[in-house]
Amino acid sequence: MPDRPDLRPTPDRVRETLFNWLGQSLAGLSCLDLFAGSGALGFEAASRGAARVVMVEQDRAIFESLRKTKETIGATAVEVVLDDAFAYLRKAPAFDVVFLDPPFRQNALPAVFKQLGDAPKKQGGPGMRVYVESHEPFTPDAPWRELKRARAGHVSYQLFEWRSDDQGGLPGNV
Repeated sequence: MPDRPDLRPTPDRVRETLFNWLGQSLAGLSCLDLFAGSGALGFEAASRGAARVVMVEQDRAIFESLRKTKETIGATAVEVVLDDAFAYLRKAPAFDVVFLDPPFRQNALPAVFKQLGDAPKKQGGPGMRVYVESHEPFTPDAPWRELKRARAGHVSYQLFEWRSDDQGGLPGNV
């Protein structure tokens, strides 16, 4: 993996906690690792049975490293994409789980959540879960609901779910 100052692989114990939160098996789910970096979250999701994992990375050297790792380990469910995260989101299909670990200095989370929230049905809609790593806890606008929160050293990590009270125009709980 190329040496980059913003590259912070998710620590093992944080990954273990995250996948306990998500459930040990991700069988049949589609996952997006939007700021892939080391690819630790995306490769872990694939190893836990995710049907599809898309890793988006804009740094060409890191992208090539991810591509080689994918080939070396035979991760057939993984697709590595060389693109800007925001450009990819504009054309992205729906995902069940999104991993967000952007470089802390970018302060990208508000814009990413806005983009996810602007097109919730396209991006996954109700039930879509988003994992976030940041230097401080993040609070997105409704209809995102925080499911879990923890801290490890200088990293805050959280799991959110898109919640919609829209019943498709039907009254009550359907």
